[in-house]
Amino acid sequence: MTLNRGFIAIAIVVVITGGVAGSGSAIDGAARNAVPRVATRSTVPQVEAYLDAIRHEPGRLREFVSDLPKGADLHAHLSGAVSTEFLLRSAGRDGLCVDTTSFAASAAPCGTGRRPAKDTTTDTRFADEVMRAWSMRGFTPGTESGRDHFFAAFGKFEAASSHTGEMLAAFASQAAAQHEFALEVMLSRQSAAVQKLVKKVGAGTDLAQLRNRLLAGGAMAKIVKAARTDADTDIARMRTGLRCGRTGADPGCELPLRFLLQVTRTSAPEVVFGQMVLGFELAKADKRHVGVNLVAPEDDPVALRDHRLHMRMLGYLHSLYPKDPRAHIALHAGGLVPGLAPAADLRFHIRDAVETGHAERVGHGVDVSGEDDPDGLLTEMARKHVLVEIALTSDCQILRVCGARHPFATYRKAGVPVALVTDDAGIAHTDMTDEYIRAITDYGLHYTDLRTMARTALDHSFLQGRSLWRATDDHTPAPECAGSPLGGAKPATTCRTFLKGSAKARAEWRQEAAFATFETRYDG
Repeated sequence: MTLNRGFIAIAIVVVITGGVAGSGSAIDGAARNAVPRVATRSTVPQVEAYLDAIRHEPGRLREFVSDLPKGADLHAHLSGAVSTEFLLRSAGRDGLCVDTTSFAASAAPCGTGRRPAKDTTTDTRFADEVMRAWSMRGFTPGTESGRDHFFAAFGKFEAASSHTGEMLAAFASQAAAQHEFALEVMLSRQSAAVQKLVKKVGAGTDLAQLRNRLLAGGAMAKIVKAARTDADTDIARMRTGLRCGRTGADPGCELPLRFLLQVTRTSAPEVVFGQMVLGFELAKADKRHVGVNLVAPEDDPVALRDHRLHMRMLGYLHSLYPKDPRAHIALHAGGLVPGLAPAADLRFHIRDAVETGHAERVGHGVDVSGEDDPDGLLTEMARKHVLVEIALTSDCQILRVCGARHPFATYRKAGVPVALVTDDAGIAHTDMTDEYIRAITDYGLHYTDLRTMARTALDHSFLQGRSLWRATDDHTPAPECAGSPLGGAKPATTCRTFLKGSAKARAEWRQEAAFATFETRYDG
């Protein structure tokens, strides 16, 4: 075998325009005009044999996994996704100060007990201290738990995370380098405006009346418009940072981008509902905004108190909006362990998210075995094709659920679709390559398992359009493309037309082109 680093030629076989773009233009990712080599016979056995041969050789395993197509990271918070080094540079550029005790960043001037963030460029010890406070780097549980250290980090670097467009550029560039084929990112939009509107219209337990008050008079419509303008600005700055449309453009320009609105579950119920309404209205008005997700610690007293209420809110909104373009629902659920929350709360959070909250994807889900009738729940999730976003590194760091203790294998055995995710790659000091390596090492996965997870991730992404596959989690091509080699340069006319009409199928076709090249690398 001849092994070549950086061999993957990401290919596209239909003419489509636009990568990451602003409002009013196509953002569904064209790709480079490279032509994949399509194998004339199956090369999968050779790939399987190669992985088996190198799975205990860290260097060669990392090279293999680095080049592997990896679908999409479906669970990424923008503020935690970018590297700590990026945040330090932003803090220095903005003239921020860092408290020498808490290591929280804040605006100048720097008085007693605070140092300029730019000092981290010349003082390596100070830089290391800040990086450890702002991330899980070198963290060892002691008086502070991994969970507490993780969530505290957000507040410490918050002042350095205001450049959304630049952060999106870094996120997209990282994803392209990891051989991902779509971008989904969680962020907040117009939170202060929603709180102001909620304060004006007042609280209430009748969800229909509260929604009507939020929508009355056009105030929510103005917030939606402002959020769309924010997205325009963010994407324009992102494109500038990636040099999109110019010589030497970053490959991240070619990845279709979608946003999930973060809803802060620790807020007052009426504020949570207001943020949810914004998410659903945004999805109706702007195809770049495709869903909602509840964020903040699931074990927070307010989050625990209001969990069932939040699910009822989502269920109500889900019933009101037409399926297309209704906001998709992906929920952090089951991110609990004994001792972190009352035992009763470990018995229903995932089920409530699936059955009442209409979650299409569940993030973490580590306490599934503690749910009432866990086998029945797993069967239901498999039947409904509810995907679990598996964050191996994050769950190990925050919840100390690692290796055999993690339900990753349980979900797979039950036929529940799974995809590997990073959660907060910058804080955790991980990436998709690390997540795949951890899965291979801890669970003995084979190449076909890796390929299935990458395909599953794109299949369950919230990109618009039909999937390349004939049915969810059935990786058999749709009838329109059944006669065309997957990822090939010249699909049949019916397949070409099908691809032009679906952002999701285009991303999946690009990945199949990459898999064809990846696999033929080992052919003889």
